[in-house]
Amino acid sequence: MLNQKGFDLWADGYDHSVQLSEENDHYPFAGYKQILNAIYNEIMTKESLNILDIGFGTGVLTGKLYDAGHRITGLDFSDKMIQIAKEKMPNATLIQWDLTNGFPDQILTEKYDYIVSTYALHHFTDAYKVQLLEQMLPMLTKEGKLLIGDVSFQTEEDHNRCRDRYKDVWDHDEFYFVVEGIKRRFSANVHVDYEQISHCGGVYVVTPQS
Repeated sequence: MLNQKGFDLWADGYDHSVQLSEENDHYPFAGYKQILNAIYNEIMTKESLNILDIGFGTGVLTGKLYDAGHRITGLDFSDKMIQIAKEKMPNATLIQWDLTNGFPDQILTEKYDYIVSTYALHHFTDAYKVQLLEQMLPMLTKEGKLLIGDVSFQTEEDHNRCRDRYKDVWDHDEFYFVVEGIKRRFSANVHVDYEQISHCGGVYVVTPQS
């Protein structure tokens, strides 16, 4: 797992690294554009939304949403990535923050139409992922949704198969989503939908159960 300094050093080459992995259909970013497009297309069914991005990186997704007129608030712990994203979104509210400390007070009282996170939550254990996600639910508007795109697998067998296929580059410090395991950790009043996009990535839609 990269620390803040590691992400700062990686920031300038991050988008290129993602592109190479995505274009070659390789772990960990196979399906990256499709995953971001699925989230983008869901949000773009409405106009002028209030959006929170958890771990926005260089602003690849939120930069497009910003350009479309949505209001963007974002958290990321890399100062360098924030600088890059700020050039794309000069009027967005971009906050340097480490999620190991939970959420900053300034966003806890806000309401968001969508809270999105792409390729950020796999740095945390499943227990802490779910803790963070359930803390986000009260920040949603009545019709709001959490949209999570990340390295993810339907089953533990799929996870292990990918790990074995990419054993020379597999990051053993990460905690990748596995649908059958992550769903069991949510409380009963949370609904989770999932779509597998590539062999190592997919999109979760998390909403409070009505």
